[in-house]
Parts: sequence; C-alpha cells; structure tokens
Amino acid sequence: MAKDSTKSVNLKDTFAEFKELKNIDQSMMISVLKDSFRSVIAKLYGSDENFNVVINPDKGDCEIYRDRTVVEDGAIEDPLAEIELSAARQIDPECEVGEDVTEKIDFLSFGRRAVLTLRQTLASKILELQKETIYEKYKDMVGQIVYGEVYQIWKREILLLDAQGNEMFLPIDQKIPSETFRKGDSVRAVVVEVANKNNTLRITVSRTANLFLQRLFELEIPEVQDNIILIKKIARIPGEKAKVAVESIDDRIDPVGSCVGVKGSRIHSIVRELRNENIDVINYTSNTQLFITRALSPAKISSIKVDEREKRAEVSLKPEEVSLAIGKNGYNIRLASMLTGYEIEVFRDVQGDEEDIYLDEFSDEIEQWILDILKENGYDTAKSVLAVPREELLKETDLEEETIDNVLSVLRAEFE
Repeated sequence: MAKDSTKSVNLKDTFAEFKELKNIDQSMMISVLKDSFRSVIAKLYGSDENFNVVINPDKGDCEIYRDRTVVEDGAIEDPLAEIELSAARQIDPECEVGEDVTEKIDFLSFGRRAVLTLRQTLASKILELQKETIYEKYKDMVGQIVYGEVYQIWKREILLLDAQGNEMFLPIDQKIPSETFRKGDSVRAVVVEVANKNNTLRITVSRTANLFLQRLFELEIPEVQDNIILIKKIARIPGEKAKVAVESIDDRIDPVGSCVGVKGSRIHSIVRELRNENIDVINYTSNTQLFITRALSPAKISSIKVDEREKRAEVSLKPEEVSLAIGKNGYNIRLASMLTGYEIEVFRDVQGDEEDIYLDEFSDEIEQWILDILKENGYDTAKSVLAVPREELLKETDLEEETIDNVLSVLRAEFE
C-alpha cells in the first residue's frame, strides 16, 4: 500500500534557511522545489519520467508518487516503467495486468546522502533563480540612477549594496577622482551595464558618465523632467568642469536660467553631488559658429573661422580673453571641443602696431616644459605673461618663485 503521509518530506524544517527568499514568490518556489526533487530522483532511478512530485505549500511538505504498468511476473522489459504483478499487489491488492499502479515514495528512506544532494541542488537552483530575477530587474534599469551603500572598498572597485542587499560595482575609474568613500556611505550612481554570464551576475554603476549628470538634471530641474527643456549635449571632465547644452521647446522659457535658477539655486545641489564640479549651462544652437562661440564662454570671441570638412575652428580673441577661453589646465577649451565636436585653435588678436612674441620663441632661454605649463594656463605670448601679476602667475602655474622670476626677467629683457 502507499506509504503513510506523515513520512513525507517536511520542507519547513529541512529548508528553514530558504524561508525568506528575496524576489521569489510562492509559485516560483514551488517550481524550483519540483525541479530539485526531480533532479535528485533522476540521479537515483536513472529517470524521473514516471514520477509525480506534489508540493503542499500550506502544509509545507512534499509528496512523491511513482506510476508503473503492471505486467506478468518475469515479463518486465522496462524496470523503470513496469512492475511485476506480485509486487504490484503489495501496493494495490486489486490491481490486474495492464493496469497502472501508483506507489507513494518515502524520499527520506533514500538516506542522508539523498537529502543532502537535494539541499545542494535546491540551493544552487535558488541562487540561479535569484540572479536571473535580479538580472531581469536591473537590465531594465540601465541608464537610471540607483542608490547603494558602500559595503567594501577594493583597489580597483567599490562594492555597493542596494536596499535589498543586491551587489553593485563602482569601478575606481568610474568614481569622481577627488571623492573618497567609507563603509556605510550612501552613494548615488547611474547603472551603465548589467551582465549575467556563466552564472555570474554583475551590475556596474558610474558617477563619471555623462548620463549621470543628465539624470541629475532630470531629478533636480522640473522642466527637464517634463521634457520642456531638452539636454542636447554634455561634455565632462569629472570632478573639475562640465558643459551642458540645453534647448527649450517653449519660447517663453529661458533654458539656461531655468536650469541654473536664481543665484544658482537649482544647479547647486547637482554641483554639490559632483564634488563641486563647475557646470556651465549654455543655449544649444545648430549654428556651428554660434555654438562654438557659446561653448567657449565666458571668453568673448573677436572672430571665428570654421572648417566644416576638417571639423576645425580657428578662434581669434583679445589678449585678455585668451586665458578665459583656454581655462584652468586647459579645461574650458577641451570641453568646448568635446561639446561641439570641433578641434578649436585659439589665436591672440594683436591690434595695430602692438608687438608681441610667442613663448615658443624663447625655447633657447626657457625650458620647454615651463613654456608648456604657461601655455596650458592660457599664456602663449610674452606680453600675456607680463600683463599678469607675479603672485597670480605663481598661484595659477604652481611653479617655483625662482622659476617665475627667471621667466619674467627673460621676457622683460626682450622688450627692454
């Protein structure tokens, strides 16, 4: 006869550690349990075709039934699918040859090894299901901002945990260079990649991606969130400076003013999130010359010559505007080039008979690396250097006093 039901596998006791599973509902759990039992049965019997696994979620137990066709004694051809009449009548005394007989199987009777194998199989399948569930959730979140808590810091990346304890990875080159984190810190970042290869789930996030800055604009500025103001282009040097080109679909709304806010009130939270990254917001235009002019702000351009074919632009400025166009460490002109897609060359607009000499002409008297530092800070002629106070040169170039004094002496001597 069928085994007593009190000997069915008690899932509540045997698998207590799986009681509170993340992201797995009851129907999924039942499916996983059935697959796990069938996997172990297949290993024990060679096949699970004639077995029926019944999960009772309310009772928290599992019952296993085996179906076989009754044949005459000694006439078995397929031991997995057939049973001799004499053995079958021990299960059902009234059965006859050709009928099917169902036997209730006591899984625990297979011993401790079978139960251990079941636990391992179940754990493996649940882990796979969890990873697949998390993958399905996060693959649709690529490009969205997520929150994570710093759990561990390694040399090449930082491990973050979301509110459900799912792992996210912030590579070191994807964090803002000037920022440091401690365990327990809350971090915002944008999801840039979700992969589940060879049963290894990896969610990669970034704080340096242009998309992160765009999402921050959408969060902090209602007109951007409502698509009244469109972000057309972004160029960033993370942690240092960024330029954002915006356009309004409503002529009554000033896109730059709306993004910046009164006295920078709206953009302040974004700047703070990006570790005081300086953000220039400019009006987008399809007019190339005008766009380049705006991109070089705050410098005022005297004239511009654009080569559409070579994607180059030659810009002339008054001497006092050159350093503004180039910017600290050359950031302003680099970002302007990145934003517009044009290689921009800056030329000093020398008026009338004013004589000036390019710094490269002094390479015999001043070392080239010193000249390069001066040029990076927007000083490409002798008079542009001499026009700046000594203390300001020291601060901007970070050169030694002796070096600056020597440079000034050489340049003054040329004009004297």
